[in-house]
Amino acid sequence: MWFLGLGLVLLLLKVQEIGPVAGWDWMWVLSPFAAAAVWWLWADSSGYTKRKAVERENRRKDARIERQREQLGMLPRRKK
Repeated sequence: MWFLGLGLVLLLLKVQEIGPVAGWDWMWVLSPFAAAAVWWLWADSSGYTKRKAVERENRRKDARIERQREQLGMLPRRKK
């Protein structure tokens, strides 16, 4: 996501001809988009994306269980 944001900022600066980016070659301005594509390719092929999604779901599930325990008046679970 950072690569896309950087790419959009650089693209806007290049099109509006603002600052030193106006003199840069288009290859350098568009390179963050290529880096984003490489990152997504690696993240999907290595399982990084799926692992992060599972971690996020587990955190949400644990938070939901803790909220329900508190609503029932049960003692919170001890952290290991």
